[in-house]
Amino acid sequence: MLAPVPTAIQSLLTHSNPERRVAGSVLLRRGDATAAAWYLESGRVIFGISGTPGNRDELLEHQLGQMQGPGWVDPTAAVLEMPAAMDVVAQTDVVLRRIPMADFQAALAANRQLSTTMLTGVAQAHREQTELAVSRLAKGAEARCAEWLLQHAESNDKGGCAVQLQQRKRLIAAQLGIAPETLSRVLRHLRERSLISGSGRTVNLVDPGGLRSLAGV
Repeated sequence: MLAPVPTAIQSLLTHSNPERRVAGSVLLRRGDATAAAWYLESGRVIFGISGTPGNRDELLEHQLGQMQGPGWVDPTAAVLEMPAAMDVVAQTDVVLRRIPMADFQAALAANRQLSTTMLTGVAQAHREQTELAVSRLAKGAEARCAEWLLQHAESNDKGGCAVQLQQRKRLIAAQLGIAPETLSRVLRHLRERSLISGSGRTVNLVDPGGLRSLAGV
């Protein structure tokens, strides 16, 4: 069943069969020609620059953003008919719809609502990249780490929130623009302040309010 989408693009999506990809799949490669527009129906993808091929932990050497479906994947490439600017990897299992570029461009030219939807998607992507750049310039390591934890937190069966560290700390540190040893030190400080708890792959958010205050969000 399709996730709720504007009526202007429902017909485009219903004529496209759902494609399922497992977590870790490379969906777009930086520099490849854009032959189709991709709509992410469900799941989460991350954007960045690839690392060593064949090693899932190294798929994105540098992560520059993420998105949760539903929504268009890399809308700027689709609208401008330009090569993908970043590599795109499925962070979770995903369901996508592929719209051939000719069909997509024809619909974009003929339908004002679709144009507005795409403009919104492009604006959101630009805003997220701007916020990421500003965060790296204006916020300290602890604030950036707190914000990252809040963004990746999920509810657990104990009624709290936790983050499952699915990537190596080195890659997480690269996303935050800090050294791996700095990340380890920041996490230790957050534990000492009783903002988080846990070790290994699971980080429990003990005081989400305190983390939000630290992150300035």
